[in-house]
Amino acid sequence: MSYVPDNLKYTESHEWIETLENGNVRIGITEHAQSALGDIVFVELPEEDSYATGDECGVVESVKTASDIYTPIAGTIVAANQALEDTPELINESPYDDGWIFEMEVDNADDIADLMSAEEYRNSIADED
Repeated sequence: MSYVPDNLKYTESHEWIETLENGNVRIGITEHAQSALGDIVFVELPEEDSYATGDECGVVESVKTASDIYTPIAGTIVAANQALEDTPELINESPYDDGWIFEMEVDNADDIADLMSAEEYRNSIADED
């Protein structure tokens, strides 16, 4: 069973969302997603711009496949994890810490509550693990 931290929110497309002290959110892909992808070899980081919920904003490529990254909520991307340009494997090694992908200033903080809880995400991936 994949590790799913209780303090985060999740999407059906396997992104995790952490609310930061300043009200922004940090986003990455879950341990389950990086495990399914295999060894990450390249990350196309998102541009700092405004996005709607569900917009494609980047790509993660592995030795097996490429997978789009989506914005889980509407907002403006204010930072991208530049370390991933040189060391994309951080997503495999530390998906919830050093492997974060981008930070957003959210348009409506209430949208975060609509995302899956850790328990709901665990249930959604239970058959896949």
